[in-house]
Amino acid sequence: MILCDIYKGNKKSEMYLYVPSDTGTKEVPEVLLQSFGELTLVMKIKLSKSRKLARVDVATVIDDIQQKGFYLQVPPSTWNGPEGHTQAKE
Repeated sequence: MILCDIYKGNKKSEMYLYVPSDTGTKEVPEVLLQSFGELTLVMKIKLSKSRKLARVDVATVIDDIQQKGFYLQVPPSTWNGPEGHTQAKE
């Protein structure tokens, strides 16, 4: 189980940064922190393999936090791939 802080920034919509509460953003690369702008704490949660998260796999979040010191949640893609794209007919 990991006690985790989740932050959002004022520059990127729907992008969240998960960090362990005990170390905070110490392990997050400076360039990534700068891309967020001003950080706002959204919530503190306890992460365990049995917990469900809305948009991400909790096991991936836990693994990234343990390996890198943070997890970056990016906005869901709105692109449906080439099958969703129609070409203009001549």
